[in-house]
Amino acid sequence: MKFKVGIHPAAYETIRQAVNRVFEIFPIDAGGKRVLVKPNVLRASEASDGIVTHPALVAAVVEALEAMGPAELVVGDNPGVVSYGANEESFRRTGLLEASRGHYRNIGNDSVKIDLNPAFMPSVSVSRAVMEADLIISLPKFKTHGLTVLSGAIKNSYGILPGAQKAKLHRAAGSPARFHELLVDVFRLRVPDLFIVDAVVGMEGNGPASPDLRDIGLILASDNAVALDAVIATMMGCDPARLRFLQKAKETGLGDYDLQRIDVIGELKRLPDFKLPPLSGEAIASNHAMQAAMDQRIGLRPQADPDLCSGCGTCVDQCPVSALSMNSKVPDVDAETCIRCFCCQEICPERAIALR
Repeated sequence: MKFKVGIHPAAYETIRQAVNRVFEIFPIDAGGKRVLVKPNVLRASEASDGIVTHPALVAAVVEALEAMGPAELVVGDNPGVVSYGANEESFRRTGLLEASRGHYRNIGNDSVKIDLNPAFMPSVSVSRAVMEADLIISLPKFKTHGLTVLSGAIKNSYGILPGAQKAKLHRAAGSPARFHELLVDVFRLRVPDLFIVDAVVGMEGNGPASPDLRDIGLILASDNAVALDAVIATMMGCDPARLRFLQKAKETGLGDYDLQRIDVIGELKRLPDFKLPPLSGEAIASNHAMQAAMDQRIGLRPQADPDLCSGCGTCVDQCPVSALSMNSKVPDVDAETCIRCFCCQEICPERAIALR
């Protein structure tokens, strides 16, 4: 069996043409189905910063899907450490709210508890929209990552986890190599059906928020994340076989990074002098500011303002691990049970819950 990866020339002004070509090579039947489009929305930033999936790609994919007549179309993501609990703000500032064409949903508002791997955490909270979707189209950004070398198809699925449990899992992994393995465990919870990568403008250097941008002028696509990430790694000048998350994904039967087993539709070329972070993951693992930021998020707890809280109990009902209870006018949190998904803050109708 060979895996297919498409490489198509693209510009943001004419990106719909490349998207149409993707759906020709990787046809999907979205008619009457619940479809989730998941871009990479790392944090609130400008689209020109190259940190998030560009709004032009999101809009083009949404338009194409609208024409297929889905029963439900949702665009959403859970941002990273800098923007935990700020889903809508992140979408608005990046231009992705408008690009979603009315289909944006704060998928951090509702989640379900899913078994993970006791070596890291026994269970995690996953956005309900992810687990209930019939089709998921993942839209990663072509960029580097200081911990995993690249942030592509597999890494994009880390955003199915709301809130600071992502930082807690970073801590539970304990080392870059174990975090690579954790990524695959999260990815396997719900493998997307199609991946379309924004490589019109890519990122090099110490991502995932590096100022070093590069004009690449491509859209990459595949229905297999392992093969797609192997092509991304090759373009970046990195041997895919050296990346532990691709090794683990292959070992668990999710695909193959061997280029001999990948049918590339288009021209695969290495980008000259592409700047990679250290393969050891030390760019983030040894970044004291980043580690301190994650520690700070892990230590946060939801607290309700008694002057704003109406006692409606919505947060108690929606907590995926039953860490909240209404013992008085305002909810109490069991710190030991709380997994820091912050769904309570996202869903509170009175905006009464703050993180302290």
